[in-house]
Amino acid sequence: MKKVFLVDDEILIRETIRECIDWEKEGLIYCGDASDGEVALPLIDQLQPDILITDILMPFMNGLELSIIMRQKYPDMKIIIISGHAEFEYARKAMQIGVQEYCLKPISADELVKVLHHVSGIIDKEREAKAKERNRTELTQSKLLNDLCSGFVTTTEVMHLSSSLHLPIVARYYVVTVLDLRGSEAFKPEETELFQGSELSLLDRCLELRQTSKHLKFQRSRSETVFIIKGDTLEQLHDEIRVFRDVQKAIPEEANTLHISIGIGSVQDRLHNVHLSFLDAMEDVYWRRLSRQNRIALHENYSETLEPALFLERGAFIDFIKVGTPHKLEAFVAEYAAALRHIHWNSSSVGFYILNDLTIEAFRSNKDMYRHVPEPEKSLHRFQQMIGNIRSWEEACSYFIKLIEQFWSWRARIYDKYSDLIAKVKDYVQANFNKDTMSLQDAADYVNLSPNYLSRLFSQETGQTFIEHLTQVRIRKAMELLKGTASKSYEIAFLVGYNDPHYFSNLFKRITGMTPKEFRKTGTMEGSLDMLKGEPLHEEA
Repeated sequence: MKKVFLVDDEILIRETIRECIDWEKEGLIYCGDASDGEVALPLIDQLQPDILITDILMPFMNGLELSIIMRQKYPDMKIIIISGHAEFEYARKAMQIGVQEYCLKPISADELVKVLHHVSGIIDKEREAKAKERNRTELTQSKLLNDLCSGFVTTTEVMHLSSSLHLPIVARYYVVTVLDLRGSEAFKPEETELFQGSELSLLDRCLELRQTSKHLKFQRSRSETVFIIKGDTLEQLHDEIRVFRDVQKAIPEEANTLHISIGIGSVQDRLHNVHLSFLDAMEDVYWRRLSRQNRIALHENYSETLEPALFLERGAFIDFIKVGTPHKLEAFVAEYAAALRHIHWNSSSVGFYILNDLTIEAFRSNKDMYRHVPEPEKSLHRFQQMIGNIRSWEEACSYFIKLIEQFWSWRARIYDKYSDLIAKVKDYVQANFNKDTMSLQDAADYVNLSPNYLSRLFSQETGQTFIEHLTQVRIRKAMELLKGTASKSYEIAFLVGYNDPHYFSNLFKRITGMTPKEFRKTGTMEGSLDMLKGEPLHEEA
């Protein structure tokens, strides 16, 4: 129903129009009136009418002056002038302003209703056309973002299409996240009593994230929403992605009513590498879903109360895969698996679920080690079959050793094959890190590889992204300069490739735990280098 506002200095005319039309019957709302344009202005701002009916000759502010202001402030508002003056000059000015109808007094209620219906029809047609255009734009935008994440468009095509869509897509850094509400979209609002309090709160957070997020996004399927998060600095990217990490941490692994997953991809510094971040995010969703399904199955099939200690700490196991050494392997496994000694492997299935849980987490967290394996799911299945044959604690320990050694074997295979090339890239970084424009593209050009391929290769061998390595080299050099020279912090920032001293200072503190000034006074190279080594920037960014 369209809202109508009337402005006329004759009270009798206002009362006649207000009382002689059955507004509700005509599908209209009479929302108010005023005696002149000056009085009308604040009321119109408050009531936001769709149609304005105004006289021309009124004190303080006439109808033409009011119409000019309304056309500027509310271009979609339709204006109908009713006037006792038939002079051509008035009508000409009204048409120039963009008045929809010019009617002469006296006008009957029936005639005014016909005019109002005609104007209302014009509003409907314009709104429908705008809705269609908006839908076309959203569809085109969604297709562009989908193609970008799928790797189907070149950077030039993305830039051209995004410009035509007025889509702000250029940034220095990108991360893709995927929100999968699989199963949740089937629930109707009246069925929310099916959820527990925490589950309902989590679902509300996810729905709000999907509906209100200002990031570039598209609907990949009924349940999957893909977000492309941009940032001009790693610190900004970290701030933007924090809400996704918070929700990710809040997802209970044992939840059985909701099936929510959030995958967070890798940081990329090139637009055409966005699809690599998307692939990483989809992998993250896949492995997290497998892990949750395993936990759910355990709770469904094991009726006894489970000791929390039985669920071995994943972080320690993953860390040992990444940085452990062969001579500590057996001792680590014996200590790590001590909590499983009292499991009755022949009569209870809990041990199998716990080992499966660790195995899935190992595959999820160490995907850079097995990227060269054509079908990692087959390797996972092979290990799961081995789990089914375990009948003692000793066999469980032997299984852990085989699992760790497999990942080390994959890592060594990558290292042996590409160590010379990666060493060349690292040498290039050492020689050029002081350039603020240094990027993955530059390093790729230097070794005659595509940026996409080098990005994956570098991550596979080193366990960190190119951006992470470049950052570590820069911060390491900054620490040397802080300890060995009298250069000011902003000068050191420039010398190690950062043209923004404030950003450099914040990044330095986040990685070392100290500001540059604090490090110069009390920091040590040894302790700070330990903090710097293996700093997971992709987890914070």
